Amino acid sequence: MERYFEFEKWGTGYRQESMAGLTTFLAMAYILFVNPSILSEAGMDEGAIFTATALSAAVGTLIMGLLARYPIALAPGMGLNAFFTYTVVLTMGIPWQIALFSVFVSGVIFVFITLFGIREKVINAIPAQLKYAAAAGIGLYIAFIGFQNTGIVAADESTMVALGDMTQPTTILACFGLVVTVVLMVLGFQGGIFYGMVITAVVGMAFGIINLPGNVVSSIPSLAPTFGSAFTFLGELEWSAQMTGQIAIVILTFLFVDFFDTAGTLYGVANQAGFVKNNKLPRAERALLADSTATSIGAVLGTSTTTAYIESTSGVAAGARTGFASVVTGALFLLSLFFSPLLTVVTDQVTGPALIIVGVLMASSLRLIEWDKLEMALPAFLTVTAMPLTYSIATGIALGFIFYPITMVLKGKGRDIHPIMYVLFFVFLIYFAFLGA
Repeated sequence: MERYFEFEKWGTGYRQESMAGLTTFLAMAYILFVNPSILSEAGMDEGAIFTATALSAAVGTLIMGLLARYPIALAPGMGLNAFFTYTVVLTMGIPWQIALFSVFVSGVIFVFITLFGIREKVINAIPAQLKYAAAAGIGLYIAFIGFQNTGIVAADESTMVALGDMTQPTTILACFGLVVTVVLMVLGFQGGIFYGMVITAVVGMAFGIINLPGNVVSSIPSLAPTFGSAFTFLGELEWSAQMTGQIAIVILTFLFVDFFDTAGTLYGVANQAGFVKNNKLPRAERALLADSTATSIGAVLGTSTTTAYIESTSGVAAGARTGFASVVTGALFLLSLFFSPLLTVVTDQVTGPALIIVGVLMASSLRLIEWDKLEMALPAFLTVTAMPLTYSIATGIALGFIFYPITMVLKGKGRDIHPIMYVLFFVFLIYFAFLGA
């Protein structure tokens, strides 16, 4: 074991890697409760989602640790789960079973483009400005959902949205949770988001705002309500040209966001740990294969796209240098399967602050956009703002990809545009045509 993970080379050991693996788990354990909270709004069984979340995170993280040997953990991605529920299912009207099928297909495509080395070509084709804008836009979108779910922001007939009723006990609890989480994060507590949720839930139960759970430990919730639904529902769907076009765009969006989210997270964590040499990451294909495989497996189990987590940096900061840390994190996700009763205390007021903070972290990429160049700034701005304003990640990406070639051509930089971007320009024009049909 020590030889396989090269403990001596990296100057580490079982204790250091185990503590680092635990740190990573605590930093991202919030997803066990936030993911079921979001996906259940699509009509899926919350208990089954909890089990699917834990299993997909465990499988993906174990593959990453054992195959790629990197201290990087995976789980259903924030943003993609919101896109799954609020855009694909609730807005576009696509059944959640077909949405799962779309996730599965995107994972399979990811596997192929990884195996055949297409990844670099696609990454180079899409300008960095649009990648940064997509990440920031998803952050604003997630934060808006957090504000909305907690009651801090409410619907308004005159202005569409307005400040909610701040005298409601549930809203006050959410504000308390947000303050506590901010304090923990600013003070540098590892797992600040998770601990913020725990403190908020405890205070909510103490004041009678949240009901006490019947127990803490129980048997593992059944996967039956979601397992294999990605395929069993295909025969019941009434296919049409519009439905086919919508599903194609959904698959493309899942693939796009997962593709760049994983690449950015992977290189960011690896660089912090000192794995990147000469701007190259050894075994990068194995790491991407872990992500894509976990996505397909997770879709079969019953959850949205599984991706690498930036919270892995907390484990690296705690000393993680090998895949053994990921093995520990994966094992802890398996252990968490027995704590599903805690789902009852993780209400919107508990998860809302976590969504807002995650949104803040994702929006940090705004600083990398070249705002002084209008041909770059306009497509990026439309991407960022359209996501929360239209309640759709796909719409934001589509607007950015449509206006980027236009502004670049008008600026006389048409030759700088990769041919793939011209193809995507027409793809997203067709996408809007289908939406208006």
